[in-house]
Amino acid sequence: MTPVRLPAWTATLTWKSACFIVVMCCSLAAVLGALVHVEVTRQTVATAREKALGRLLEVSRAYEAGEPLPRGSWLDPVGLPPDLHKLAVSGRRGTVVADHRGRPTMWAAGPADGRALATTVDYGQSSRTISGLDNAIIGSSLLAIGGTLLVGAFAVTRVTRRLHLTAAVARRITQGDLDARVDDPRTRTPSRHQDEVATVAAALDTMAGSLQSKLESERRFTADVAHELRTPLTGLQAASELLPEGRPTELVRERVRTMRQLTEDLLEISRLDSGSEVVESDLHQLGRLVRRVVRASGTDSEVVVVRDAHVETDRRRLERVLGNLVANAHKHGRPPVVLTVDGPVVTVRDHGDGFPEYLAAHGPQRFRSGGKGHGLGLTITVGQAAVIGARLEFRAAEDGDGGGGLAVLSLPGH
Repeated sequence: MTPVRLPAWTATLTWKSACFIVVMCCSLAAVLGALVHVEVTRQTVATAREKALGRLLEVSRAYEAGEPLPRGSWLDPVGLPPDLHKLAVSGRRGTVVADHRGRPTMWAAGPADGRALATTVDYGQSSRTISGLDNAIIGSSLLAIGGTLLVGAFAVTRVTRRLHLTAAVARRITQGDLDARVDDPRTRTPSRHQDEVATVAAALDTMAGSLQSKLESERRFTADVAHELRTPLTGLQAASELLPEGRPTELVRERVRTMRQLTEDLLEISRLDSGSEVVESDLHQLGRLVRRVVRASGTDSEVVVVRDAHVETDRRRLERVLGNLVANAHKHGRPPVVLTVDGPVVTVRDHGDGFPEYLAAHGPQRFRSGGKGHGLGLTITVGQAAVIGARLEFRAAEDGDGGGGLAVLSLPGH
């Protein structure tokens, strides 16, 4: 049997708090209403019973004196409840509330020579009083529940609004906005007592500040190390050019070029992390730009334009992104490499073994590569794509045409 799936809004704190308030108010109103009803009814019945017994005493005296019975008093009347009649015949007195001629009536009966001497007292006013009291209890309970619900909803909404703000700031930090802060006004004054939400907000702000400081320190360290390495590497490259030709010289020059490329990549990553990159946007035809990138790469790549589009972007950065994707496809994949333009979306497809699972799930990671290389190329590519407002995803090709890796670059449309 399929379980019933409740709407999403029933899981919110506001809804749960409202249900709790309503249940508690209803329970409290029911208990208090029942207590008041029972006590008032008991007192009302006791008063009517005392009055009826007093009237019965007067009727009994008139009966014993042989005087005519007062109005509303009889011997063995037809409407006397059977239980009260039986009680009176047995020699005892008693009272009972019952309808008589369509009206609530308090009956009182006692013994009279083996018969039942009974009298009545109008109970209509007492019955209406109890009914009115019950209606007043129900009405006031509903008003109290409504008022409490409104006040409670207002108070809970204030709390949930602050929680939503804290969650939104946490999501912004997760997406890389380390300047985001909750900045709850209750945390600005240390002497002011803080509630739990303010404590969470202060902890989140402290965590974000600490994380930002550590990342900024690491970025500065990386940039300083890369900057300091450029001078000796430049000298080392110049010295390698003076070495005699041969296999050892080629190995030295290759290692120097690798070190220089690694240093430049680290410097570029530091600039991307700092957020200091400036975008120079202009309007470009995407199909023409992709063909130019393929020609500049000098590779045997195919360009397919399904639907051309004009995009407003930084041409230099976009060409850098596409160039890196094409070079990565040829270096780590297998031909044919196909670039497809479909509106503002460009896909780069190779027919190799596909991207590693971690790359498709979490994106590129620094100094982690599925093959040769240091893993910074795709990291820079993703960073440059983010600078121009594009989204880059890595997937496995699933069209049944030999598998391979699929890089999808989604640009903001014009």
